[in-house]
Amino acid sequence: MSTLALDAEALYRELLRGVQLMCPATTRLVGITSGGAWLAERLQKDLNLPGEAGKISSAMHRDDFAQRGLSSGGQTVLPFDVNGADILILDDVLYTGRTLRAVLNELFDYGRPASVKLAVLVDRGGRELPVQADFAAARVTLAADQSLALARSETGAFSFDVKDV
Repeated sequence: MSTLALDAEALYRELLRGVQLMCPATTRLVGITSGGAWLAERLQKDLNLPGEAGKISSAMHRDDFAQRGLSSGGQTVLPFDVNGADILILDDVLYTGRTLRAVLNELFDYGRPASVKLAVLVDRGGRELPVQADFAAARVTLAADQSLALARSETGAFSFDVKDV
């Protein structure tokens, strides 16, 4: 495991600016477990939004559930009514689009939002589904046999880990 030469904290600041520009104060933040949930939690505080951010798991709707099971960890917690809400889904890395497809299915199990947008820290391309982020703080290219994930220190500082898979 090695650290990618991307400044996660600088990208977070860019994400914060992007989210401020694209979302009214009534937007509900929902982070995909785990990296997206960390981003949503920190954005909720930095934007001085009331209440708490939601977190959503893709585990139950994954097309590879038989192989992965519930291994991706974390349960969905949406501390607001989804019906009629403007929702911003946050994720650390957008790659194939399969996690987002599963997350949208999970979200609609809770109700019908007025709108759903997506903001990510990093878009690494490689889409297998017709999915794109409304905002990406950075775009990078990695080999197909590598994975990129957000890491969070005990102090809450962000960094990236790149792994060979």
